[in-house]
Amino acid sequence: MKITWSRVAINLTVLTLIIIWTLPTLGLFITSFRTKEAISATGWWAAFGQGGFTLDNYNEVLFGGEGMATAFLNTLAVTVPAVVIPILIAAFAAYGFAWLDFPGRRFMFITVVGLLVVPLQIALIPVLTAYLAIDLNGTFLAIWLAHAGFGLALATYLLYNYISQLPKDLIESAALDGASHFTTFTRLILPLSVPALAAFAIFQFLWVWNDYLVATTFLGLNADVQVMTQRLVSITGSRGQDWQLLTSGAFVSMLVPVLVFLGLQRYFIRGLLAGSVKG
Repeated sequence: MKITWSRVAINLTVLTLIIIWTLPTLGLFITSFRTKEAISATGWWAAFGQGGFTLDNYNEVLFGGEGMATAFLNTLAVTVPAVVIPILIAAFAAYGFAWLDFPGRRFMFITVVGLLVVPLQIALIPVLTAYLAIDLNGTFLAIWLAHAGFGLALATYLLYNYISQLPKDLIESAALDGASHFTTFTRLILPLSVPALAAFAIFQFLWVWNDYLVATTFLGLNADVQVMTQRLVSITGSRGQDWQLLTSGAFVSMLVPVLVFLGLQRYFIRGLLAGSVKG
């Protein structure tokens, strides 16, 4: 196999970018095992020569008084429904836009796509006002509905691009066999749409898991319902004196999103490219 200089240059460039991209994570990981004194004395790159490694940071974050264990469970309780709800609603909507003929379909779809350009920040205060009027703020239901609403436009658009490109013969064959739209959707469309569903699930999961603004707005500062991003903000102490704990807390918060991405990555590119070309 002939190796060209251009191929070598591309490989070296990609390897360099990977190293540069990975260095901050490596530094975070090493720092999370160092004592406060060692962190203050030297940088993470000198850790193996200076020593000062400990598990106390993780012990304090996970089992101490920082409340990260409770925040971890709260984050799961927020994230899982906030991913499932918009996927289910958007899948039904995408099927309707793609294969059902009803008045105003085109206008409604354009409206949904137009919502993609609306920043969610401008909707926070109106939604918060409505929540306060019905005494819903500060509950998990409030943030579930908020994340579902903010994610529906993108979910509907992505799923429509995929579902609309499925072979029309499949839909017509199901109809000829007497299948209702609901049966066609559940027995045919959903199993075939797994790549697109997984692609959006990754986007939505990462967004909700790492969200701070929406969580603070609709959950408030009640420690019983705080998520991990809120705890990470307060974990350094009122004057930033405990910032060595922040590295351990941040690395703990990274584990689940990494596992989710690795578990669904084989569907990720297929879901993004689905419906991008015809034929």
